[in-house]
Amino acid sequence: MKIKVNAQSSIKIISDKIIYFDPFLIKEESHDADIIFVSHDHYDHFSIEDIKKVEKEDTVYVIPDCMYNLLGGQNVVIVKPNEKVNVEGYEVVTIPSYNRDKQFHPKQKGYVAYIVTIEGKRVYVAGDCDENEDNLRISCDIALIPIGGHYTMDYKEAASYINKIRPDLAIPTHYGNGIGDEKDGERFKELVDKDIETEILLGK
Repeated sequence: MKIKVNAQSSIKIISDKIIYFDPFLIKEESHDADIIFVSHDHYDHFSIEDIKKVEKEDTVYVIPDCMYNLLGGQNVVIVKPNEKVNVEGYEVVTIPSYNRDKQFHPKQKGYVAYIVTIEGKRVYVAGDCDENEDNLRISCDIALIPIGGHYTMDYKEAASYINKIRPDLAIPTHYGNGIGDEKDGERFKELVDKDIETEILLGK
C-alpha cells in the first residue's frame, strides 16, 4: 500500500481501492475515492468542499452516528465507537476518539478513530485525541497519530503513546498547518523508540 498525508488528518491510502480519511485542503480534483472515512464534524476533518473533489458516483462514506444529519443517505455506513464492520471487503474497527483533559473532543460526542485492515496490516488512523484508556488498548501495525498539540496530543505526548502501543510504523499527522510546528514531525521521531519505524509523510 502507499500512504500519503496531505494536511491535518487528511490521508490517502492507495491499495486495491483508493481510501481517504478526513479529506482536507485537497488541491486537485481526482474523483477517485472508493471509500471516504470521516472521524468527526470539525471543519478540518469534515470538509464538503474537499469531499466533492475526491468523491465519485459510487464512493462509500463511513461516518460516526453523530454526523448522520450531515451526510446521511445512499452509500453511507453509519458507525459508533467500539464496533466492527465490513466496508467494501475491509475489516474496520472503530475506536472512541476523544480528549482526556480538554473540551474540544468530548467522549460523549461519539467521535471515532478507525483501524482498517489493508493488505493484512492493521492501519490505525487516530483522529483528534489524547492518549486515553480506550486507545491504549488497541493493537495495530501502522499508526497515524496527531502530534500538533492544543486540540490533540503534542509531539512529546504522541511519542510516549506510540512507545506504549508499539506499532511497527508510526506516522505523525495534524501539525504544521496553524497548529504545531513544521519541525514537530522530526522532534516526534527523535523521541520514538528506535525499534519502531517512524516515517514523515506530511506534504510529500
